Amino acid sequence: MPQVIEITVYTIDELSDAAKEKARAWYRETGLIDEWHDYIFDDFEAICRIIGITLDTHPVRLYGGGTRDRSKIWYRGFWSQQDGACYEGCYTHARGAAKALRAHAPKDTELHGIVDALQDAQRRNFWQLHATVRQTGRHPHASSLQIDVERDSPIWQPIADGTDDTVVEALRDLAYWLYRQLRDAYEAETSDCAVDEAIAVNEWTFKANGERFG
Repeated sequence: MPQVIEITVYTIDELSDAAKEKARAWYRETGLIDEWHDYIFDDFEAICRIIGITLDTHPVRLYGGGTRDRSKIWYRGFWSQQDGACYEGCYTHARGAAKALRAHAPKDTELHGIVDALQDAQRRNFWQLHATVRQTGRHPHASSLQIDVERDSPIWQPIADGTDDTVVEALRDLAYWLYRQLRDAYEAETSDCAVDEAIAVNEWTFKANGERFG
């Protein structure tokens, strides 16, 4: 016949330190929502538009059926040397990019340096440079990007000395910048304070040893 078994459950604040760590580990593995990085991707897409990068897209399946296009942005993190972020797309000169980017991200001097380098390379080539950015290899990392730079000169002028390397370095630096934004956001989302708050808000409870109840 059915039996009623009583068990004492605890909130995150009521657990011992060791049990809290187990409860936090459960949340970091299964409780963190998949969309935690969406706002970073959205911001990256906006930055790319400002700089002059048109991101490639690929179709993704929706839960309710159908598909939607998603930008080709990938990352892996955040624990090994192969971790990183990358993207695919095409870069061309964007008029007023330096000013627009400073308006968008006034305090991000790293981004300012990237757009300034690109603008300087364009100026030395009469604004005729364009580049394709492709991810190669198994790991989504800036070093895995293949970046091909060309010049659309009506009189077949070559690329000004060294400016193709400047463009390659700047577009790779943008991938490094993206990875750092993702890493910093993940560390903030999974800090002890943030995890404890999320657990408390959702009113999850645990056994004395920190195992999730229910």
